[in-house]
Amino acid sequence: MKRYILIYRECVKVAFAAASTYRLNFILNCIIMLIGDILFPLITILIYGSGAGFEGWTVYEVLLIQSVFTMSMAIADMTFHGILWATMGHVRQGDLEMVLILPVDTMFLLMARTFSIDAVGLFIGGLTIFIVALSHIALPTGFMWLQFIVLFLIGLSVMMGIALLMAATSFKWVGNSRIPEIFDSIRSFGKYPQSIFPKAVLMITTLVIPVAMIGYFPATALLGQGDIKMMLILIPCIVFLILGITLYRHMVRLYQGVGG
Repeated sequence: MKRYILIYRECVKVAFAAASTYRLNFILNCIIMLIGDILFPLITILIYGSGAGFEGWTVYEVLLIQSVFTMSMAIADMTFHGILWATMGHVRQGDLEMVLILPVDTMFLLMARTFSIDAVGLFIGGLTIFIVALSHIALPTGFMWLQFIVLFLIGLSVMMGIALLMAATSFKWVGNSRIPEIFDSIRSFGKYPQSIFPKAVLMITTLVIPVAMIGYFPATALLGQGDIKMMLILIPCIVFLILGITLYRHMVRLYQGVGG
C-alpha cells in the first residue's frame, strides 16, 4: 500500500510540474473547461429569469444539483477519466506491454499517470455556484451533510465504473472514440431534477446506468429530501463500479498485442 501511495504522489508531482512549466497552456485549458461546463448553470438562470423553470424546483435548488454535478465531473477529470485515452493509446501503439511488465497494478498505474489538474478551474467554478446555491436554501443538518458526502463519493464511483467500461472496450474495439460521446449524453441526465423525466427514463438513470447519483441525489440529500428508498440505489451504483473494475482487469489479462 505504501508503494502505491508513493507512486501516486510522484505522478501528482509530475502533473503539477507540467502545469507550472506550460503555464499558458494550463490556464487556457482551465478557462476552456470552465466555460464549456459552466454554460448549463447560466442557461438555468436565464430560463428562470424568463419566468419559466422546472415545476416544483427553485432556481437555487436546480443550481445546487448542477454545481454538484460539475464538481463531480472536475474530480473525475483530474483523477481517473484519463484511463480511457491512455488505454486506447497504448493498445493502438502496441506498447501496453511496457506497462504490464511493471510490478504495479495496470489499472492503478494508468490512472495515476493520467492525473491532471487542468480541471481545477472547473471545480472552483462548481464550488462557487455550490456555495451561492447553499446560501439561498435552508441550512443542512449534520446528518444531511453526511448523506451528501456518501452519495457524492458513490456518484464518483459510478463515473469510474463508466470510465473503466469504456476503457475495457478499447482492447477489442480500438477505434471507439465515439463511445465517450454516447456516455456523455446519458450522463448529462444527472444535471437535472429527476422528477421532470418519464418513469422509463428514471428507471435507466437510477437503476440501469445510475447517472442520477452524480448530481441529483447528493443535492437532494442537502435539500432534506433523502429517504431510505434512495439508499437502495446505492446497490446498482456499487455493482456498476465492480463490473467496470472486473471487466477492465479481465480485458488486461486477455490482451495479446497490437489492436487488441
